[in-house]
Amino acid sequence: MAETVTIIIDGEKYEFPVITGSEGEKAIDIRQLRAKTGYITYDPGFGNSGSCKSAITYMDGKKGVLRYRGYPIEDLAENCCFVEVCYLLLNGDLPNRSEYQRVSVMLNDHSLVHEDMQIFFQNFPRSSNPMGILSSMVNALRSFYPELMTTEEAMEITFMRLISKVRTMAAMSHRISRGHKIVYPRPDYSYCANFLNMMFDSPVRPYEIKKEFVDALNMFWVLHADHEQNCSTSTVRGVGSARANIYAALSAGIAALWGPLHGGANRAVVEMLEDIRKNGGDVKKAVERAKDKNDPFRLMGFGHSVYKTYDPRAKIMKKMCDKVLAVANTQDPLLDIAMQLEEVALNDDYFKDHNLYPNIDFYSGIVLRALGIPVEMFTVMFALGRLPGWIAHWRELMDDPEKKLFRPRQVYVGETERRVIPIDER
Repeated sequence: MAETVTIIIDGEKYEFPVITGSEGEKAIDIRQLRAKTGYITYDPGFGNSGSCKSAITYMDGKKGVLRYRGYPIEDLAENCCFVEVCYLLLNGDLPNRSEYQRVSVMLNDHSLVHEDMQIFFQNFPRSSNPMGILSSMVNALRSFYPELMTTEEAMEITFMRLISKVRTMAAMSHRISRGHKIVYPRPDYSYCANFLNMMFDSPVRPYEIKKEFVDALNMFWVLHADHEQNCSTSTVRGVGSARANIYAALSAGIAALWGPLHGGANRAVVEMLEDIRKNGGDVKKAVERAKDKNDPFRLMGFGHSVYKTYDPRAKIMKKMCDKVLAVANTQDPLLDIAMQLEEVALNDDYFKDHNLYPNIDFYSGIVLRALGIPVEMFTVMFALGRLPGWIAHWRELMDDPEKKLFRPRQVYVGETERRVIPIDER
């Protein structure tokens, strides 16, 4: 017998079915709630509301579990490169050797950006935020590639085109903002190595591709590839529910990620470290301020809204952080402060009692800085990693037989009916 939940309103009983997910998660199906009772639910931020069924990512915040398509994030980070994870999110399974080679060739073939797009880039003011540029340019891609995705082959080409070109566009925006000549992708470099080369190669100082740096970028993007129904992913789905094209949906996702409460967290970590440095570099004082409820100061990069234990991605990123710092041999006072802060916070009872462990943003900010990525590009790096997840969710929505236009309700708290008074009598 199917499980149901009974809701009693004014003595009247109403039965609603229960939906059980593959990992045992349960949801009350309230699609008929308003029709049956006249009531709606009130859930600011939708933290208790399921907007869809999804087979892409599973999270358990209490246990610190994260899986893509059933694969633990630990296994993927250890054994797979970003291109393999892209394939997994988009297709449901990891690629075999021939599938991987075919996709790699497609990414290489579609890596160039139409030369006319350079005009767009060069006409943005030099002070423009890279996320605003990226959002605009992804939307503009629709004008250059208006083909309809009517077949599986056309859809795959569109997805590979996006994953490849957006990477190139991100590097281009950085180069142009610095007044430097654009570096084109190379067919003999991997996806991640190509990005680093496009960012940093110079005619007077050729960029040295370090394996540890490529591995770190691979892992950074793998760990950021998807994270269930977060703000930007929900935005992509919401725009997609209106049947907007994929370029518009992804552009909206980038705009949502731009927000400091979402994608700007790793940048906020570096800015916090800079503030501590400017104030004398006293890490213990910063920790004490963070524990003071009357002090507005907060330690960025500690704790997580979903994970009530150690962020599983943070454990992986910490190991990579240690490797990168050993190779980078960078004399950076902010990195020294970060390491001191980590040690103090991990051994402080207050932080342990409140589950305020370093999260992925703490370590990823340090890693990106060690790789030489400028702080204004941090959120762009996040967007490049999250791109395959957004595409996978957009595709899943398009294939969902139960898809509907996103249209949340509200509880109106404004004025009741009023009469308009003629302007001369007001």
